[in-house]
Amino acid sequence: MVDMSVTLAEAHLPNPLMTASGCAANGKELSRFFDVAGLGAFVTKSVMSAPRSGRGTPRMAETPSGMLNSIGLQGPGIDAFVEEDLAWLKSAGARALVSIAGSSSGEFADVAAALRNSDSFGAVVGVEVNISCPNVANRGLVFACDPLASAKVVALVREQLPRDIPIFAKLSPDVTDISGIAAACVKAGASGLTMINTLLGIAIDTDRMRPQLGGITGGLSGPAIRPVAVRAIWQVRAAMDQGRFRAVPIIGVGGVRTGRDALELVAAGASAVQVGTATFNDPTAPMRVLGELEALLEAKGYAAFTEVIGIAHGQ
Repeated sequence: MVDMSVTLAEAHLPNPLMTASGCAANGKELSRFFDVAGLGAFVTKSVMSAPRSGRGTPRMAETPSGMLNSIGLQGPGIDAFVEEDLAWLKSAGARALVSIAGSSSGEFADVAAALRNSDSFGAVVGVEVNISCPNVANRGLVFACDPLASAKVVALVREQLPRDIPIFAKLSPDVTDISGIAAACVKAGASGLTMINTLLGIAIDTDRMRPQLGGITGGLSGPAIRPVAVRAIWQVRAAMDQGRFRAVPIIGVGGVRTGRDALELVAAGASAVQVGTATFNDPTAPMRVLGELEALLEAKGYAAFTEVIGIAHGQ
């Protein structure tokens, strides 16, 4: 048997597999297919301060080897989330990596504070800071496209949470220098990084001659983006190895369908892997990928998952 346990900053997990934010709601839906407590961590849908209805329909469109989504961070707001969803995850014995979002840096801090003060905070093993959303205070600029804006959000969230709760900044691939954004987040107090979020895209309905999505643009996910995720993880891991900024764990996400896909992200430098779009046609995908990854490592003669983290860099 392979030791699949891993430690991400202060979070000690039995295995490296997670859901990806937004692809599995907040746990109850997937619990019909497998025990969510069996995952290394369950990543919740990004939650904001107030309830949010999201963007207009249609919200999803299939693309070659992927899909576009334009949900618009629909959600119940942090108060309802902690009272219902987080409480349920705690009762199920799940380890929750809570994804938070905000339209301003101050909103991120408010959401983190409300999370910290909740009765079910004991289920939280970390907070994923979704900085890949627009900053309305700065003309709609996406936080993760600007190092200063990213750093400000991370610093404010860090102030609101206990030091033993790691925070992971979720980075956008739609930037010229993702290592620069990563460095800014780490220097501001991020315990780790989640890479990558979706890529911005548009699909045109050539019958109607109009965009397929009601919100025009959407986030591209699925197997089509995996090489981009591998590239981003590789670049950031290399930058850390070169001493450009402090080394922190990376959670890899983007187009993972199989254990071999997961291993590719890990070999590039990821210490954990999230499975997202694959759950739409296979709700058991996160646990299946975990089993496939473990079998693959055993077949290659590895005794522990941690042996292959960043192994492709040849160190």
